[in-house]
Amino acid sequence: MNLAAVRTLVETYTNHDLQQAEAQLLEGEPLTIDVQGEDEGEQLTHILAALWVRQHMAETGDALPLAMRAYTQRVRQSIT
Repeated sequence: MNLAAVRTLVETYTNHDLQQAEAQLLEGEPLTIDVQGEDEGEQLTHILAALWVRQHMAETGDALPLAMRAYTQRVRQSIT
C-alpha cells in the first residue's frame, strides 16, 4: 500500500468515482480513473483505503492528515 496514492485518490475523486472504480476492478473492466498500483490488488487496496478515509473524514470532521493517521493505525492493529 502506498499512502501517497491513497492521499491522491482522496484529494482527487469523489466517493462515487471511487465506488465506480471499485466495481470496475471487481468486474474486470478497465478503470476510468487513474489509480496507482503495481497490480489490481494494490489498486483495489488504494481505492478501499481512500473510501475509508473519506468516510472517516465525513463522520468525524477530521482533516485529511488525521484521517490518514487513523487509517494507518487501523491497519497496524489488524496486523498485530
